[in-house]
Amino acid sequence: MTKHRLLAATALSTLMLGAAPAMAVTVTMNTVQIFGTIDPAKISDYTDYMAAVNLYDGLVTVDAAGNIIPELAESWTVSDDAKEVTYKLRDDAKFADGSPVEASDVVYTVERLLRINQGPANLFAGVLAPGSVTAVDAKTVKFTLSKTFAPFLTTVPAILILNEEVVKANEGSDDGQTWLATNVAGAGAYSLKSWDRGSQMTITRNADYYKGFGAGPIDEVHWIITNDEATVRSLAASGELTMSSQFQSPDTYTALEAMGRFVIAKEETSTAFYLKLNSKAAPTDDVHIRKAIALATDYATIREVISPGGVLSTPLPKAFAAFHADDIPEPVYDLEAAKAEVAQSKYAGAPIPITLAYVAGTKFEEEISLLMQSNLEQLGFVVTQQADPWNRITEIAGKVETTPNVNQIFFGPTYPSPDSMFFTQYHSEAAGTWASMEWVQNPEIDAMIDEARGTGDTAKQAEIYKAVQHKLVDLQSDVFLNTQTVQHAMDKCLTGFKAVPMMSFDYDFTRYSWTC
Repeated sequence: MTKHRLLAATALSTLMLGAAPAMAVTVTMNTVQIFGTIDPAKISDYTDYMAAVNLYDGLVTVDAAGNIIPELAESWTVSDDAKEVTYKLRDDAKFADGSPVEASDVVYTVERLLRINQGPANLFAGVLAPGSVTAVDAKTVKFTLSKTFAPFLTTVPAILILNEEVVKANEGSDDGQTWLATNVAGAGAYSLKSWDRGSQMTITRNADYYKGFGAGPIDEVHWIITNDEATVRSLAASGELTMSSQFQSPDTYTALEAMGRFVIAKEETSTAFYLKLNSKAAPTDDVHIRKAIALATDYATIREVISPGGVLSTPLPKAFAAFHADDIPEPVYDLEAAKAEVAQSKYAGAPIPITLAYVAGTKFEEEISLLMQSNLEQLGFVVTQQADPWNRITEIAGKVETTPNVNQIFFGPTYPSPDSMFFTQYHSEAAGTWASMEWVQNPEIDAMIDEARGTGDTAKQAEIYKAVQHKLVDLQSDVFLNTQTVQHAMDKCLTGFKAVPMMSFDYDFTRYSWTC
């Protein structure tokens, strides 16, 4: 009997005995960079969060409108002075091993986060101190803030809760960092099935997930790590690919759509695309050079052809409408004005060496970098192209002297507040990460960000944030390329993608359904 006839006979026998069980649904998606870590105390970029939001749950999460909604916590109350926030946990909240989620697990998670002081910890610098999170009872936990911190409620989704008992049983000599690098101790809807750091990760659905699943749940998610456009097209043509990354070239989206199986899902986002300019390294330490680079940028070609998106005129996307400085004009492409800026710089009159960096293997970033090279060479720059894998970029971002002059970086809110766009990128306390490759380190800007964080007056915050935007534009901290129009080629049977203004929370696969 042939294989196909055997399958048909098996199906017929099953139907005779009763209804056939639903087939397991696997979604295969490519990502363009590796998963650096799955430890909730250390996650920092889009792939880290993509995995973490499926493997772990927080007290609360975020919907597509930016609203804070319950997850492990069913409710919360805020004191009159906004310095105490008390969360009530769901009675049925449980970890993947079936044990209940209790207030002590939340306390342990925050204490460990503060001790390790990586990843999301910088969100709480000067706000939460050791001992500031306490268990009122088994299902009630209280956060006592060191000072008024207006965005606090919006930062809490970044605290992904650990099973204290499991981590302590495996804590070793490094607070469980070695164990949690490859193991999971969470309450998320999915468990880690396999992970080859350089090539793939697979997660599988927890059938006993305390929140349950909707119709057409996704049983397994298989991420393939590749930024090679030909490989993505091949995976699609073979039927293996279900959903593309959001960083494909326009040609690949067109090719996948032409196959007939895919639709192109598009969403406007609050993610910004920058050329981050190292303000502490020659020649980008000169503001006139930074302004020349901005004027030598062909925004229309980048925004309309190479990497589709909306206008970005300040560090803050217009999605934060109430806080956006609308009086700042759109950046312009003007080579003559760029030449005038170079002439005013301390590097005028001689060839100017400069390094343009981008993520290796990412075709559209390479195209942007080559376009920039063509324009800058007309101004007397001697350009070196530097393509590095993402893990190398995160490493070299840690020091001024290893950070290239120009760096192509997407950065979106890690929590739904304008503070997430300013503190993480421009405050001195956040320097030394891939998100802060400008090395601004400006005391005046630090003070302005701190003031905005410390007031609950929304109008006052808006005034401060608009002033910060003017200051950063005057300094030309970055070249503001565009706001990302996120695109995914998705199998027609897969629904549920909706952009969320918090890093990778839109890839929580409990929000997706298989409709075929």
